[in-house]
Amino acid sequence: MHTPIIRSEPIDAAHARSWVLVPANRPESFAAAASSAADAVIVDLEDAVVPAQKPRAREALAAWLSNGAHAWVRINDTTTPFWADDVAFLSGLQGVDGVVLAKTENPAQVQATAEHLPPGTRIIALVETALGMTAVHDIARAPATFRLAFGSGDFRRDTGAHATFLAMACARSQLVIASRAAALPAPIDGPTIGLEGTTLVEDTEHAVEMGLTGRLCMHSEHAAVVNRILSPTDADILWAREVIDTLGEHGEHVSAGSDLPRLARARRITGLAALYSML
Repeated sequence: MHTPIIRSEPIDAAHARSWVLVPANRPESFAAAASSAADAVIVDLEDAVVPAQKPRAREALAAWLSNGAHAWVRINDTTTPFWADDVAFLSGLQGVDGVVLAKTENPAQVQATAEHLPPGTRIIALVETALGMTAVHDIARAPATFRLAFGSGDFRRDTGAHATFLAMACARSQLVIASRAAALPAPIDGPTIGLEGTTLVEDTEHAVEMGLTGRLCMHSEHAAVVNRILSPTDADILWAREVIDTLGEHGEHVSAGSDLPRLARARRITGLAALYSML
């Protein structure tokens, strides 16, 4: 199977596959995450940082970004007293690629966050509760929502669901459907917690089956595996090239109605392969 090349320039966040989470109170880990195979780095000001350490964690993040680094930032949810401090802190900070809003439960929370940040700041709504899942279509349609992500661990704790594929399939499917209906990029799946490689592969292959195109990663080492599985395969690329050669880049040789969907899929595959430096 083809192994994508690590690119020197950032991957468009709409197509980013691996999203590595790094605790904001561990600045010694920032550079390692940024130099990994990850398509995107999320510095976490939320669950990874206890309340007493949040001010110092913000200072550490600001110091790192001031030296030319860039990252996404997961902020505390709007129901906590830390949210206002987070958005005030980020409003004047350089190097912020976007914000991941923890425990999003309604579209008003996304919009309120956008109003406190510089215009155009991209917001990923992290859906982590039953209440958030019941409102996921409204959250996806909020004007400020850039992409949805699944906080699978907190969702399991909130609902009592097990971590099996079957138990979580309905929630993942709702995220995929809501994203498509709102014309958003496909959603980002929750992480594989342990370092066990077989579980990571199975979890990521299941994400592909469900229609998710990104995954949160608790470990930088997971990024390369996630990138590989969420990328087109060599067989996909070969098929796409054959279709385009047969039908023409612009459909010059289309002769049946079924040719158009095949050509569209082939173009999408070659577009992703080019984006991920696989061509």
